[in-house]
Amino acid sequence: MGALIELKNIGYSYHTLSGETGAIKDISFSVEEGEFVALVGPSGCGKSTLLSIIAGLLAPETGTIVVNNPDGSLHYPRIGYMLQHDHLFEWRTIYQNVTLGLEIHHALTPDRIAHVEQLLSDYGLEKFKNKRPCELSGGMKQRAALIRTLALDPQLLLLDEPFSALDYQTRLMVSSDICQLIRKAGKTMIIVTHDLSEAISLADKVYVLSARPATIKTVLPIQLTLTDSSPLAARNAPEFPYYFKQLWEELTDET
Repeated sequence: MGALIELKNIGYSYHTLSGETGAIKDISFSVEEGEFVALVGPSGCGKSTLLSIIAGLLAPETGTIVVNNPDGSLHYPRIGYMLQHDHLFEWRTIYQNVTLGLEIHHALTPDRIAHVEQLLSDYGLEKFKNKRPCELSGGMKQRAALIRTLALDPQLLLLDEPFSALDYQTRLMVSSDICQLIRKAGKTMIIVTHDLSEAISLADKVYVLSARPATIKTVLPIQLTLTDSSPLAARNAPEFPYYFKQLWEELTDET
């Protein structure tokens, strides 16, 4: 496997009438095909800005993004972007919500519909597809939001604090289940999180960003000794406390 996407010296500032605010500066890293990467850092350091640049919603002021598709082509990878809030529409059923992207792209083909039906089954929502979002729990709505993201078959998933609105117990279960299914699907993922335990248990590699303007302060590859590869089991790995201590020390230095 090679790098799906590579960031080289990315920088970005916000400009207003009162002046310029640096958001990120000289960010360089690559994400391998099938790799899970976590971004952690002080609040307001520019993590979401970085995701928006990767998603193509913002153009970097400096630097470049290099794409290396497995087939050798140079087209930008298909991006799936999942935000903190589910943004499901109450006037649509769950099925209508998860197929919204396909509807917009005029891609409601039999194959895509079959894929959605399988995702609904895999994520335990098959019996709820005709319900409205208000009839589902927070965890179920986040699963529906992810199915909506996966329906367009993205190569790269960007998750911006997708579980932070959930209570702690639900967050543990939903994040574990969702990330196992994403791995099973062979997707590549970049997740922004403030939860250090979540970063360690979900990611293959954690990038610690400095205070604004964010630079990469530390890169921490995660290698856990596990018999059960689930994110929940990862928290019991013997190496887990060491990684947590390392990340905590890096972040407390910043604050």
